[in-house]
Amino acid sequence: MHTGAGADTGLVAAEDVLLFVNAAITATGQREFRSTAYQQQLSLDFLHEYVRVNYRRVYAAALALDINDHNAALVVRGLLEHAADASSEEKRVEGRLIAARLAKLPPQRVYRLFRALRTAGVNNRRTRAIMRDWLAARPDPAHDAVKYRAGLKAAVRHAHLGFAADGGAADGELGDFLFRPGRRKHYEHRLLDAWRRAHYEQGAVTELPFTVAEGFAARRGTERAEFLEAMAPRMTRLERLRTLEQRTAGDRTGPADVGVDLAAMPLTRLALYVLSLGFEDRRARRAELTGALRAAARRAAGPHAGSWGRVAAVLDDSYSASGSGEKRRRPLAVALACHFLLEQLAAPGACAGLWTSGRTDPLLVRPWGPTPLGMRVLDALELGPDRLVIVSDGWDNAPPGLAGEVLRVWRTRLDPDRRTAVVHLNPVYDAEGFDVRRLAPEVPTAGIRDAEDLPALVELAGFAEGRTGAAALYAYLDRRVARFVDGAHGGGAGATV
Repeated sequence: MHTGAGADTGLVAAEDVLLFVNAAITATGQREFRSTAYQQQLSLDFLHEYVRVNYRRVYAAALALDINDHNAALVVRGLLEHAADASSEEKRVEGRLIAARLAKLPPQRVYRLFRALRTAGVNNRRTRAIMRDWLAARPDPAHDAVKYRAGLKAAVRHAHLGFAADGGAADGELGDFLFRPGRRKHYEHRLLDAWRRAHYEQGAVTELPFTVAEGFAARRGTERAEFLEAMAPRMTRLERLRTLEQRTAGDRTGPADVGVDLAAMPLTRLALYVLSLGFEDRRARRAELTGALRAAARRAAGPHAGSWGRVAAVLDDSYSASGSGEKRRRPLAVALACHFLLEQLAAPGACAGLWTSGRTDPLLVRPWGPTPLGMRVLDALELGPDRLVIVSDGWDNAPPGLAGEVLRVWRTRLDPDRRTAVVHLNPVYDAEGFDVRRLAPEVPTAGIRDAEDLPALVELAGFAEGRTGAAALYAYLDRRVARFVDGAHGGGAGATV
């Protein structure tokens, strides 16, 4: 990766890169506590175009980082829509990055992306090849035909796949299912035939994927509790958890137990579930919930467990942590998940979690009150930690600006040698500032969406201090790209950003 003509140019480029990565990690184009969905989308669209035009290689390299699925799909679309702006070498690297990232995205999001490319008229040879390769790698095309019928049809037409017309036995059957559904009276593939029979046979509904069966059950007026009980053996782990979340949100029609192994759930998703429970439920299930959170945190810490020494965490449970209608309690869930993860990353018994509300029981936190970050930062620094981690949206208002002033004085006068490492992780994108809101220029800030990414984000945030130089940041991106692409393709030469 080229760093520009001089140090100033390289520094500006590095700042732009970090700004975009922060946005791509946190922003999803949905309403936040302090900004509308339109503001979020407008801000995000500008950032994508700016970085794609000025730093195309960095834009592609973002696919190897912990950006969220929404922005990953936008990056892929941007690269494919503007393929003429890339050199042949850039296209080669981008193709590998795109293939690796598409393999990680949920299939429904990939099909949505393919439909958007078709609507936009992006029909170059590289795009069709990427679509064909991704579709060829799907484990069961018939399952996709049943579950993602419209998306698969659009992709097949756009990529000019052979089974859109009569082909071999399997392709001909799948082609008939997608484009001529009334042609066959029987399908050899079990799922295809179950879909056909489900239109008139009640028992066939339970042979279908959960989301498809839901539609049939709703049209027939099947009782929700009866339907969920019958579908429980076929539900995925996330579908089981979603059913539990719906029950805690007031829908009591389903069975109380759908066989969810909470300890196996991703940490942040598990924290969201815990926060969806009432206080009485949390108290009654304290041992179960705490055990599950700690097990998920141990899994997320991985090789970093116990390596961070003494850790102090300032965690925001103010009212703004309630999020929005689209992201209910998401900021608070990230803070709760970080609390348990930092316990695992710290030396045994060497983690202090300080909530802005003053609460001492993490299992009973709720979004309430102002944000006295400055006072909690003072409390944390008095403990003399090796590392201070602040998880907050950055709106310090009790009193306003105290946290930034405390951190400035600490860094410039009391700890200029940086004996205490300080990092601010922000789960909320600030649409007006085109970045996550920062507490102080002296403290690195990184966006965070899932607590599981915390160790990698702390490493990335270190580049925001400007002490390592732009070259070090680009070398870091090169390493991430090489690991990401080689991991997806089973080894081989690394890609240069």
